[in-house]
Amino acid sequence: MAPYAASAPRHGFWAALDPDQRRVLRAAARPRQFPVKAPLVYQGDESDHVIVIERGWAKVTSTTEDGHDVVLAVRGPGDLLAESAVLGGRTRSATVTALSPVRALVVPAVRFTGFLDAYPDAWMLVTSTFVQRIDDADRRLTAHMTSRGTQRLATLLAHLAELSALHAPPAADGSIEIAPPLSQEELGSWMDASRETVARALNGLRREGLIRTGWRRITVTDLPGLREFAKET
Repeated sequence: MAPYAASAPRHGFWAALDPDQRRVLRAAARPRQFPVKAPLVYQGDESDHVIVIERGWAKVTSTTEDGHDVVLAVRGPGDLLAESAVLGGRTRSATVTALSPVRALVVPAVRFTGFLDAYPDAWMLVTSTFVQRIDDADRRLTAHMTSRGTQRLATLLAHLAELSALHAPPAADGSIEIAPPLSQEELGSWMDASRETVARALNGLRREGLIRTGWRRITVTDLPGLREFAKET
């Protein structure tokens, strides 16, 4: 199984709710727009609401003791944010920043817990979110310990292509444009590599005919081939 991939396809917390649950949760929420680079939540803040992304992409980062920001994940349409801090009564463990314009539902903590009490099966969706994210963190650590730079990037790009394909169909030629607009620095932070390592790896994957690139744009032209490259490099 790919180190960055989830254990099962994920369409997001929102899509897993039934129409009645979505109606009730929307009624409890306040819609909000976030421009590019705007923080949705800050690491260390007190928890008083959860967020459901309706449209757009955001990155999850954690600041180290020396002030360095490390990319941990991306979140997209349908994803639930800040739920662990709210339900666990803790401060936020990470900062979430908009990579593109984001439209979201902001649900006060008391209303969200009331929603979960009214719909107990929704608790299972939240629990599944916890488990998937722990699994993702474990796979990330495994990838860092066992894979070289180009292999890690190929694996990460395959994961991002699969995630993007959940929200937009591939092009007629089968290519998939990676939706989260991540820079080379952000990709390097996620895979624990320098920008120079990412640039070399992108060049190698282009030469193999597996991707096309532009400014903050990567298109996977051969997803099966990229998966195989990640395994065999």
